[in-house]
Amino acid sequence: MHSSPLGDRTVVVTGAARGLGAALAREAAARGARVALLGHEKPLLESVAAGLPTTALALELDVTDPAALDAAARTVRTRLGPASVVIANAGIAEGGPFVTSDPATWRRVVDVNLVGSAQTARAFLPDLIDTAGHYLQVASLASLGAAPLMSAYCASKAGVEAFAHSLRAEVAHQGVSVGIAYLNWTGTDMVHDANRHAVLRQLRLHMPPPARRVYSAQAVAGRIVRGLERRRTAVYAPPWLRLVQPVRAALPPLVLRLARRRLPLLEAEEPFLPTGLLGAGGEADRAATGGAP
Repeated sequence: MHSSPLGDRTVVVTGAARGLGAALAREAAARGARVALLGHEKPLLESVAAGLPTTALALELDVTDPAALDAAARTVRTRLGPASVVIANAGIAEGGPFVTSDPATWRRVVDVNLVGSAQTARAFLPDLIDTAGHYLQVASLASLGAAPLMSAYCASKAGVEAFAHSLRAEVAHQGVSVGIAYLNWTGTDMVHDANRHAVLRQLRLHMPPPARRVYSAQAVAGRIVRGLERRRTAVYAPPWLRLVQPVRAALPPLVLRLARRRLPLLEAEEPFLPTGLLGAGGEADRAATGGAP
């Protein structure tokens, strides 16, 4: 544990039971923060919390439930103190053609990733205003350039980027800063499950070499939390992702040209089928909400 602006502060992380969320909780606690872990899978949340070197609190909830988030904000405020940092990390994904996707599953991805992030901000903003705190929205390379066969995920991540930009301008005069974390492929259950599906695996492998690499969740979390300590408005993990910003307008025609050439070849090898929600996190969301497999 080392001296950090996060020391003796309360940090809230959604989607904290596994993967990047759990790694973010560990990085924040290593810097002396009290951590509230929010999400599905109470036993996993409690296990992560028990392994932290600082005071931690595990709260099971669905980020699309405003009442549950409001109750969580009150509990965190009472037991850990008002939040100084809120990381909207909870997210799910599905793959496959839009036209054959299940409408309920497609909408669920948007609800969790976009609406859930906004509901998280709504519940904790009063505390962030009181503490002159920082709200961090976890976004994606998909926020910068959309890919085929991931329409719900790309739409939701483009949406959270726009939401964060809007919120930043709205609350800056109240002392609250808003950051966006742009991530590439990160070694989570979601990404590992995507690799089981040939079309999603091939889409990744046909990206330029730096863009196809999968980065460890702990390394990504470390970079994000270092950005948090500096209240950065944008954090890129890996750092080269910042180079995409100036040329993002060129991405849609480039993706279109590549998709026209590659998708027919990939579909000839294996039919494109909906994947359903990806990874153990997707399964946990499905189980918690009674969704279809």
